[in-house]
This record gives sequence, C-alpha cells and structure tokens, in this order.
Amino acid sequence: MELEQTLPKLFRKSAEKYPEFSAQLFRTKDGTYAETNYHDCYQKALDFSGALLKFGVKRGDKIGLIADNRREWEQADMGLLAIGAIDTPRGCDASEKDLSYILSFSEVEYVIAENEAQVKKIINIRPKVPTLRAVVSFDEIDSSVEKQLADANLRYHLFEDLQKLGHEWRKENPDVVEQELEKGQWDDLATIIFTSGTTGTPKGVMLSHGNILTQLDEVTERIFLNPGERALCVLPVWHAFQRAVEYVILSQGGTLCYSKPIGSVLLQDLQKLDPYLLPAVPRVWEAVYDGIWRKMRKTGGLVYIMFRFFVAEAMLWCSIDRKLRRKNSRFGRDYLGFWWPVLVLPWLLLYPIKMLGNLLVFRKIRAMLGKNFRSGIAGGGAYPENIDKFFWAVGVKVCEGYGLTETAPIVCVRPIVDPVMRNVGTPLRGMQVRVVDDDGIILGRCKKGNLQIKGGCVMQGYYKRPDLTDKVMTVDGWFDTGDIAILTVDGEIQLRGRKKDTIVLLGGENIEPLPIESKIKESRFVTSAVVFGTNEKGEDQRYLTAIILPNQDELASYAEENGIQADTYEKLVETEAIQKLIENEVAEAVNSKNGFKAYERINKIALITKPFEVGVEMSAKQEIMRYRIAEIYKDKIAKMYAD
Repeated sequence: MELEQTLPKLFRKSAEKYPEFSAQLFRTKDGTYAETNYHDCYQKALDFSGALLKFGVKRGDKIGLIADNRREWEQADMGLLAIGAIDTPRGCDASEKDLSYILSFSEVEYVIAENEAQVKKIINIRPKVPTLRAVVSFDEIDSSVEKQLADANLRYHLFEDLQKLGHEWRKENPDVVEQELEKGQWDDLATIIFTSGTTGTPKGVMLSHGNILTQLDEVTERIFLNPGERALCVLPVWHAFQRAVEYVILSQGGTLCYSKPIGSVLLQDLQKLDPYLLPAVPRVWEAVYDGIWRKMRKTGGLVYIMFRFFVAEAMLWCSIDRKLRRKNSRFGRDYLGFWWPVLVLPWLLLYPIKMLGNLLVFRKIRAMLGKNFRSGIAGGGAYPENIDKFFWAVGVKVCEGYGLTETAPIVCVRPIVDPVMRNVGTPLRGMQVRVVDDDGIILGRCKKGNLQIKGGCVMQGYYKRPDLTDKVMTVDGWFDTGDIAILTVDGEIQLRGRKKDTIVLLGGENIEPLPIESKIKESRFVTSAVVFGTNEKGEDQRYLTAIILPNQDELASYAEENGIQADTYEKLVETEAIQKLIENEVAEAVNSKNGFKAYERINKIALITKPFEVGVEMSAKQEIMRYRIAEIYKDKIAKMYAD
C-alpha cells in the first residue's frame, strides 16, 4: 500500500475514501450502541485541532493523554497529531507517582484526562508539574473538582465543549488546521510512550510517524479487513500494541468497536457486534480457552466425552497435516519424503472424524465469538503452545505476533491464511533481524542467541536519556531487544524467553523460565506459574522453585468430586491433598519426556490464592512483573529456600 507521511494524513485518506463507513462503534450510557462515520470522526478530530490552535498549542508541544480505550481517545490523538503536537499517553491505572514523573519529565502543558478520578490525580500532583496550564476531561466532573482546578491555577475544559469551540474557530479561520496538517513529515515525533517497565524509572520511547507507518505496508496483508468490517478493541489504547492495531484498522476502512477485556462484557459484545477481528493479549485467549473447557466439564456426561474425543482427534489431525505440508517451524531437515507414506493414511482416516467434530461441536464453539469472526491476534506476551494448537484445531484462527514499544511495536505476525506454527512469523518488509551471542558475534539460523532488529520501525531513542539509548543500540544501528530467539530454516522468529529473565543456578546452568511456566500452565488446575532461581535476597540458588496461582473453579470441582473438605478456599489450598495434586501436575509438566533437563525441574512450590492484578503483579498489557511477585511473596520464596 502507498503510505502517507503522517498518521493524520493516513486518517484523512480513509475519511475521503470511506466517508459514510462507520469508523467507531461504541456503547452508550443507556447500553445501546452508537456509531461515528469516517467523515464525522475526522472532522471532530480537526475541530479539536482548532481548539488547541486557538489556545496557543504549537508544533512540538507535549500533551498528556490519560485515558483508556474509548471513542474520544482516537479523536483527541488525531487532533493533536494533526497540528504537530506530541502525545504522552497513559492509562487510567497509572499511579500518581508514575503520572508525576511522566508529565513533569516530558514537560506537558495540557493534559487530557478520561474522567474525574484522573483529574483528581492531576490536581494532587500539580506542584510537581510546573509546566501544566490546562486540563481537558472526556467526562463531566463535579463543580467542586472544577474549583480545585481553578485553585491550582489550571484552566478546565470539557472535551466536547472544546470540539464545539474548535468547530466555530475553524469557520472563522478556514484552512488553518489543514495547513498545519500538511506541514507534517515522516520523521516528526508523534508520541512518547513511557514503558511500564519491571524495575526503575519508566523510559520514554520516542516514536515518529514514520516508525508507526512503516508497519502498515505489510501488516495489512497479513491481518486484513475489508472496508466496513468490525474489529473489537479491548486492550489499553495508550499501549503501542493496541494503538498500532487501531491504525491498521483505520487504514483499511474498518470499524473500531470498543469493549473491555472482562469475560462477561467481552462475550456479550462478541455476540452483539459480530466482529471480524479481535486483537488481544495471550491472557484474554487463555481466559476464553479456560471458559470453554470449564463449560464443557460442567456440562459433563456424553457431551463432555464427545468434546474431549473430537478435540483430541482434531489436534492429532492438525499435527499430521502441518507435518505433511511443512507448516511447523523447521530447525533442520524434516525428512518429508519419509514421513509422507507413514502419515498420509492416518491423515485420511482422521479427516472424516475432524469434519464430524466440526459439525457436532466446533461450530458451536466458534459461534461464541460471533458469526463473522475471522481471526484473533495474540500479542504483547508469550502465547501458550497448547492454547494455540487447540484454537486452530477447532477452527478458531488466532495469529501470534511479536514486537516491543521500541519497535512501534510490530516486528512480525503470522499471517491469517495458512501460517507456519510455533513461531511469530517472518519480519515485516523493511525490517531486518539477526541473532547474536553475548559478544555480538552473528549466529547462523537455528542457533539460540540475542535478538536484534534494524529498520524503519525502530524508535528514535529514549526521551532525554541518550545514556539508556546507547545501551540498547549498537554502533551500526541495531536495536537489542533483550529477547532470546532462534531463526528457523525459513527465517521465522521463534522466541525462547527474555534475557533479563534468564535464571543462572549456582551450578552455572542457564535456564529460561518462560517455557517452563507455559508448560505448567497447561494444567487445568493452574492459572499462573512464576519460576524462581534466586532467594528473597536475589542470591542464586541450587534449584528452581515456583509460585503457583491455582485455578479456583477447577480446584473447587476437584475437591467436591474427591470429598476434600475445607471451610474456605484458602484452607482448601493448604490441604495436603491439594498440595500433592499441584505438585504432581508440576512434576508431570516439567520432566524429560517434555524436553526438560534435570536442572529445569521444579524442586519446591508455594501456592497462593490472590489473583494477579494489573498494576500490582501485572503490567497494563497483562504481563507478569517478576520483581513485583518476588517482593510480594518474598516470605514464601524464603521458606522454599530455607533449607
């Protein structure tokens, strides 16, 4: 596709091409759904641009954008970008401490906040953000809060009022906004996204319009929508993954449908909105997978027996099919000439069973995602292999992708049509990847090492932190991702973990915890697993341990079926029977038959009962924050290593 020079120019092109198509579909306060077409959405964005110009906002000014995924976000984003301003986004889960640092460090003059709760945060940190002049709110706020803003010497505007004001200003100053929009260039800074990080101070990733637009050239071929087709948006839009996906959707004339990653809300919206595409983090797909299995087990009887049988047969057929068609990641010769005579007969025999399973079971599962569902996208974290295989076996296409905030973020994604499994796809056009050892020596394909990326997607650097930029950029322009990977024979990327997560035992063994954790989580009794190789003081140890968050519903069912008595769930988890159950599940998952070495086995476990929360144990994109879990459960870790 022919790329525009800036994101607002791209949006303008879609508005001109698809003026009457729905750009945004959203739930109103009364529970019904309303829409905004491309023409109106674009004009509302420019109205906001006009208001900003009226109040003296200039090209290069930083504007905070503190809100979650909703229709006003896109209009505000495009409006400020159109006049060359730079957004500094964050979600509603941001703490006052984080906001204080981000807004002061980036020297914002305006902050756009979602609601009264976010406005109150801004008021509380006002003394630490001396550059701040005004606050804009998407939702109305109480008059008492307006007074607090005035007392803090901050102007206040309701977003809708600013759009009306900007609309009138544009009438009086025709073409001024459009002229500013035309000035925008490929290399202009568009956004500074502060990473949530795992330790230390957040880093501001500087992304240009070109960094983001580079991806669209090929992503639209791998993840495609036809004009007017809907995509369900459930992730925090301030994060690079969801944001890039939304630009992909808008570039194709698709419809942004706003929902939330909450089971009951998501399933309801899937049924009512019938989206073609659902981008989500792996935990959302894990929740869907667990929900399907939980529903089947509760149904029980012949239905459950049939479900298990057809799933097992379909997964086996798909495994054979991928082998015969070379649709698995390859790390050497596959001896296909040998396997064809051996596997073609079971492939033929199993196919009618798979078709029968589709008729009796699988189509009902797919119906839960809506009648138009074409594909899901899994990004922002490791996608479990067993869940990947399950969905493809039942006919639900979920394509795994990979990227980082520093790469704007999409580096690669498996195509919807006929993907090769057990990898995250080949790099997009215009992007180069290589794998190097710890000394920077380039390794050949099929060898594990540090993944580096070069190309138009790579950030301009960390805002006002050239020292940190130099740590991740090589002298010849390669970005060190911090990820461990292998390039397949065919050039796909297979991820093997995070370098910073690598565990080094006292015996010198290097262990990647992610594959171990993913295998443990395949148990229906385990919701999350976090592997450790250091004690509460951060000192390397002789063996691995794990913090395990059990699946409460599955444990309760197991206890009822086996007559295990306990007054509370907390006491149930402490029973010897449950402890033994989880120990056996972990031992069964992490053993030699599953490819794990003796030193990769889990020596001791500790069970917890409190679910992980975003902002506590998980980042905004629902990734586990190991250091937080190590801090919260340091006593349990200490006990596991006490002897």
